[in-house]
Amino acid sequence: MKKINYKMYLVGLVAPIVFLSGCKKDFLEKPPTDRITDASFYKTDEQVLAGTAGLYNKVWFDYNDKASYNIGDFRSGTTFSAYNDRGNVLFNTTAENGENNASYRSFYQVVAQSNLTIININNNAGDGVSPATKKMAIAEARFMRALAYRYLVMNWGEVPVITNNLEVLTDTSLVRNTIPSIWRFITREMRAVAEDLPATAVQPGRLTKWSAEGMLARFYLARAGVESTGPTGRNQTFLDSAKYYAQDVIANSGLQLLGKYEDLFKYPYDNNKESLFELQWVYQPGQFGAQNSTPAYLNFSPDIANGDGWGGDKGATWWMLSQYEGFTQVADTMITGRTLDQRLKATYMLPGASYPEITQAMPTGKQKLIFPYVGGDVNFASIKKYVIGKAEDVGGQAAQQNYPNDTYMQRLAEMYLIYAEAVLGNNASTNDATALEYFNKVHTRAGLAPFRLTDPVTGAATPLTFDVIFKERVLEFAMEGVAWYDLVRLHYYNPQKAYAILNSQDRGYYNITPDVFPNPNSWTIKKTRWATTDRRVNANAGNFRLPIPSAEITQAPNLTKPAVDYP
Repeated sequence: MKKINYKMYLVGLVAPIVFLSGCKKDFLEKPPTDRITDASFYKTDEQVLAGTAGLYNKVWFDYNDKASYNIGDFRSGTTFSAYNDRGNVLFNTTAENGENNASYRSFYQVVAQSNLTIININNNAGDGVSPATKKMAIAEARFMRALAYRYLVMNWGEVPVITNNLEVLTDTSLVRNTIPSIWRFITREMRAVAEDLPATAVQPGRLTKWSAEGMLARFYLARAGVESTGPTGRNQTFLDSAKYYAQDVIANSGLQLLGKYEDLFKYPYDNNKESLFELQWVYQPGQFGAQNSTPAYLNFSPDIANGDGWGGDKGATWWMLSQYEGFTQVADTMITGRTLDQRLKATYMLPGASYPEITQAMPTGKQKLIFPYVGGDVNFASIKKYVIGKAEDVGGQAAQQNYPNDTYMQRLAEMYLIYAEAVLGNNASTNDATALEYFNKVHTRAGLAPFRLTDPVTGAATPLTFDVIFKERVLEFAMEGVAWYDLVRLHYYNPQKAYAILNSQDRGYYNITPDVFPNPNSWTIKKTRWATTDRRVNANAGNFRLPIPSAEITQAPNLTKPAVDYP
């Protein structure tokens, strides 16, 4: 196995990011040059902005490629791979696991390039650079660095905080920092960033003040658990802060939920009115690193792909399908029915469902996709989210492992659900009118009837609870790499509940049968009878800390020493 040099990727590329040319994103294509930036480059506003362009894609590539869903969805139990990538599905992630290594490496590449961008702009920005542009560009780099550390601390716990990679070239005393001190660092950073980013994006896809405030809402909700006193003792100050920032984004950003959930993932959806932050991918024939490669691994078949289509064994777990309203569990081995929840069709494909925006190659010619019914003991609710079709479906902008669609890192819908959970706080339930209103904006957009505080049939009280909000987040953000981090922040203050959720999940094989084909009215989903092993995980504290890659321990043995507070 190829060894990764810890110091090398922490230092990153000392010569900063290679520019992109011919990109669909305006701010990624100027100036059109293939040279590497150097100290003489940062002389105009345009050059400074070009110098931060790669922070929106290339440095995140290894994480986005396969690690994002391996960690964010396979580990959380929303999605599984039946035959490949089983380490993360079954909580057998080792220090040699490819996606564990790729994501760790990617996050530290984000850190390294962000640090070097800050240094280069501070040291080399000429008189032709406006103070506003300089401030914004540095804020972009600080945003990316803080977000990378959010992923690092939630996956690997105590990790080294590095703000100057040039200093660690000769530093042999580098040690890990404690979890609370890392959260203090990234929260402080993001608060400063929120002050320095503009309220309106200077170019489509660029970060804004609202991007930073959205992350602050997310950070504070997690930090409330980090500094808790137990299951009902989340830090109230941080819950209030999460509520404040979520509300500010909702009320003042001008963002809106898209009318139809499915439109969030129909190309071209990039940088729409619901988006707070996306990784900005570009279709570039003959180049590698700035494109979105993820659809290659999600496309269920070459029939709908572009020389790839390697996702035939990936799909929703049995547990995930059971979460959709309208499906009824008839027995421990069968669920049946249909759902009005539009998120299912937009996230996973069930036999007979039609997708007219995607072309399918058939032996008899081409047709608009009807997800096939495959009989037998095992088939899948394959992945739809981020699957956009053949090149002809996207204006020619697709090739093997080369897709143009962006990756959501945060959407406005999360602000509504963060607000609701922050109001719930340490209470068992809440009847807060605004929390209910915001919850229902997400819930009803999915095509479901409004959630009510009393059962319309029995009259029993049905207030908002953590379980209700958590389930809504699972349904809303499945296959967006979110659910695992919801479980991690739950584990910060109520580990037993996190274990209970994970241990209740069935992640095994099943078969889906439509009542008619195509355009079914209902489906019957049965567990595969002979597949009795590997259906469940046995979650414990050890599953909530990914192993630091072995090669990094070899290169930096101080990573095994006790962590210290980041000053």
